[in-house]
Amino acid sequence: MDLIARFAATLAAQAGAGDDGHLLPGRLARAAAEALGVDGAGLSLLATETGRSPLGASSPDAARAERLEFTVGTGPCLLAHETGQPVFVVEEDIRRRWPVYADLLLEGTPFRGIVSLPLRSPLTRVGAMNLFFVDAADVPRLDVFAALTVGDLVNTALCDALVRSAWTAESGPDWLHSPPARRRAVVWTAVDRTSGALDVDAPAALALLRGYSYSAGRSVDSVAADLVSGRLRPADVLGGPGEH
Repeated sequence: MDLIARFAATLAAQAGAGDDGHLLPGRLARAAAEALGVDGAGLSLLATETGRSPLGASSPDAARAERLEFTVGTGPCLLAHETGQPVFVVEEDIRRRWPVYADLLLEGTPFRGIVSLPLRSPLTRVGAMNLFFVDAADVPRLDVFAALTVGDLVNTALCDALVRSAWTAESGPDWLHSPPARRRAVVWTAVDRTSGALDVDAPAALALLRGYSYSAGRSVDSVAADLVSGRLRPADVLGGPGEH
């Protein structure tokens, strides 16, 4: 079975009752990982100047790797966003270029290599696909043309879903409200509340959440959920987790 057929077959096999479009990014990530024979895949959109919004991941480990990059605010996916070029890194590169992200990634996931590919189209805006590798030696073995082809297939599927479904400029397409994207939306609510409570601008509020999250060994998404639910107060993020 060739690459395109393998991608299509994996994607079709995951379709089921109750999938109203919100789950499409996760299905696409799993199809991409299967078609390319990689250990994990994640899809995201550039959401703001300070971060990105995850859309879907092929596995819990891939989803965690995606969240960790947002927690520290730097990494290969953001670099692919910024440069518009593919980024290939193995453990040594990750440690050298993003040491904080490396500490979290290497301790919290089995991945030792990443390839980040920018995804661009007029309809899906600016996105990226992360491919994760347990064995760093598999990174240079990746067929770049195959990966770019899969990226095009992902873009096409997202665009087709836009065309086929009814959506508004305010709400966006269903896949923009996938479970990972909804969790990230909570972060922006927490940033807004922290900004107002502490009288700081949004980038400073996000920096406080990131610093607190890193000190606590948690993701920003998890800390934001506590802030929005009231389990954590905005003033708490000014100090270390042990102070509260």
